[in-house]
Amino acid sequence: MCDTEAMGNTRVVSNARQRVREAVSADIVAEARRQLAIEGAAALSLRAVARELGMASSAVYRYFPSRDELLTALIVEGYDALGEVAEAAAATGGGTFRRFQAVCRAVRGWALEHPHEYALLYGSPIPGYRAPGLTVGPASRVTLVLTAIVLEAHRAGELTVPEDPPLSRAMAAAVRPIGQGVLPGVPLPIVARALAVWPQLFGQISFELFGRFDDLVHDTEVFFDFAVAEMAGLVGMHPRSGPRHN
Repeated sequence: MCDTEAMGNTRVVSNARQRVREAVSADIVAEARRQLAIEGAAALSLRAVARELGMASSAVYRYFPSRDELLTALIVEGYDALGEVAEAAAATGGGTFRRFQAVCRAVRGWALEHPHEYALLYGSPIPGYRAPGLTVGPASRVTLVLTAIVLEAHRAGELTVPEDPPLSRAMAAAVRPIGQGVLPGVPLPIVARALAVWPQLFGQISFELFGRFDDLVHDTEVFFDFAVAEMAGLVGMHPRSGPRHN
């Protein structure tokens, strides 16, 4: 057998092993996701996952050496799925206000369809688990979509800068790096307000999903749309806003 043929065979075997590894990893994550819905994140167990898949515990540990690594895989998967939904909503077209609204609605829709995954991302902290740095990028996808819309509205001259008293020196210093990083050129009061909108969006969804509005708000969809309009207004976007003329 020539060296070229041997190298080709080695590559084929390596690729086959990689495909098998990816398939088994996907099965483990899928089973963990199913158990997440039944038992909750805190009770997730590699042994239980192995038992349901008919695998030896030692075999599962070759793919995910610890419960925390499996949790991280679920978290990254959830953030990426939510990010894809937000990015798709932002690409639907229309003005900045309508796209901002569409992204917020899409995030809420995903949360209602995937309550257990959403709870893993934005619910109570899991005892003993600390998310590693590799979750930061996926976790930022929704926020980056919304800030991109705010930046676009600013560059189009569509934002109304608030006439509130100026930011304190401490607050301006706190938000300036954010402005320089993701909202370059946007007035700092808008940057501060955009930062405030982020937890408002997820807080609104969490209140609905976790039953905080039960017996209080009877049409949560209407209330959500009202809240989104208020959030958009907070950063200077309005339903019929166009370029500002001085």
